[in-house]
Amino acid sequence: MDVGCVLLLWWVTLIPGILSDPSDEACLTHLSKSLEDSTNLPHNWKEENFAKPCNDSTSILQGVICNNGRIYKLSLNNLSLRGTISPFLSNCTNLQALDLSSNFLTAQIPLELQSLVNLAVLNLSSNRLEGDIPPQLALCAYLNIIDLHDNLFTGPIPQQFGLLARLSAFDVSNNRLSGPIPASLSNRSGNLPRFNASSFLGNKDLYGYPLPPFRNRGLSILAIVGIGLGSGLASLVLSFTGVCVWLKITERKMALEEGKISHLMPDY
Repeated sequence: MDVGCVLLLWWVTLIPGILSDPSDEACLTHLSKSLEDSTNLPHNWKEENFAKPCNDSTSILQGVICNNGRIYKLSLNNLSLRGTISPFLSNCTNLQALDLSSNFLTAQIPLELQSLVNLAVLNLSSNRLEGDIPPQLALCAYLNIIDLHDNLFTGPIPQQFGLLARLSAFDVSNNRLSGPIPASLSNRSGNLPRFNASSFLGNKDLYGYPLPPFRNRGLSILAIVGIGLGSGLASLVLSFTGVCVWLKITERKMALEEGKISHLMPDY
């Protein structure tokens, strides 16, 4: 093997450490721009550092963990970040863990996150996210943790989440969700983990096992029935009293009329 071939092979082995992945660069750049005030980001989150976020399995960016030159984990939790979740996070195609919890992020979960086919951990809890929870997240077949508690999500829990065979932790408590809890989540078969009531509490219009029955609602129904029965009985009593009074007055009037007639007519 000549010297030229040796140098070429040496150069190829250095490429992963020298060149960055343009997808990861776009992912970080747009994520930074989606925030209203990027000053709460770690101090080294500068655009010039996004061009080469990974050096094999290490990164100079706080909150970024790399593997084989690609972003493997992104954790920006508890930084008081404001803004929205960038749809360009889908460019981090090797991402396996995304943690943006305990911030002030708003708007909806972008549908583009469904492209993160390697994603195993999704933690967006304790934000101000709203809208429906996208059922398309079930396309991330490796998901084993979904934590969305303490947000403003509305609508139903997607039935499709029950198809996530690896799902071992699930929390949507303290939102504004409604409708029945999918049986595919609450009553899973085989060795699949089942989720208890703590995963669903704090959604006043959500119902079904494993949540306790609506006791307050039951009492309200009984109260309404009781009021209805009471009102009916009261109406019956009043009606009966009114008839009695009317009969008494009529009887008295008839007696008076008879008195007048008897006074006018001669006795036989």
